[in-house]
Amino acid sequence: MSKHSALLNQLSDEITRCELCPRLRKHCIKIADQKRRAYQNEVYWGKPISGFGDPNAQVVIVGLAPGSHGANRTGRVFTGDRSGEWLYRALNRAGFANQAESNHLKDGLRLKNVYITCVVKCAPPENKPDRVEIKRCSYFLDREAELLNNVRVWIALGGVALQGIWPKIGGTQPRPKFKHGATVDLSAGKSLILSYHPSQQNTFTGRLTEKMFDQVFRKASSALTG
Repeated sequence: MSKHSALLNQLSDEITRCELCPRLRKHCIKIADQKRRAYQNEVYWGKPISGFGDPNAQVVIVGLAPGSHGANRTGRVFTGDRSGEWLYRALNRAGFANQAESNHLKDGLRLKNVYITCVVKCAPPENKPDRVEIKRCSYFLDREAELLNNVRVWIALGGVALQGIWPKIGGTQPRPKFKHGATVDLSAGKSLILSYHPSQQNTFTGRLTEKMFDQVFRKASSALTG
C-alpha cells in the first residue's frame, strides 16, 4: 500500500469514529436498530461514512450525505439505494466503474480514476443536515481534498455539495450560482462541473434524466483529455 493510500485509510478510520454531531449519530443508530422491513435480516453499518474510490483519482464526486437505508446500511457511499443505482450506472457507462451496480462492500465494485465522497459523513434526518453539522464535518472534506492531490475535475451533486466544496477549491472567486451542467474554470487548469443530485425527488420527476446525467460524465472525460 502506498503512503498516499495509507493516509486516506487513516482518515477513513478517523471519520468512522467521529461523534461530534449528537443529532446525526442518534439518527444513524436509531435507523440501524429499527431497520427498513426489506432489510430486517441485515446488520446496518450505522456509523459515519468515508469517501470511496481511487486514491489517485483525477475526478472527485461530492454528494450531500449518506442515505439512511443506503450507505448507513451498507457502509459505502452511494451504495444500496436508488441514488447509487443512478450514479454507478452512469459511471459504468462512462468507463469510470467496472460494474453498473453497488450493493454492498464486497460486491467487487472498483472505480477507475474516480473518488466519491460527501459533505456530511452521517445520514441526516430527512436528508437535511443543519449548518452547524455541515461546518463540523467540513474538517473531513478539507482533509480529503488535501489528500486527493491529483484531482483535475470536481463534480458537485446538488447545491449543498457546491456550498460544501467551494471553500476548498474556489480560491478567491465568488461561489457560482448552481445550474445543472454548468462548468466552472478553477485555478491550475482544474474545473468544477455542477449536476443535480440523483435523488428520487429529481429522478422520479424527470428533473434529472439519465441522458442529462451521462452528459455530466462525458464532460468530465473530455476535461481530462482536452
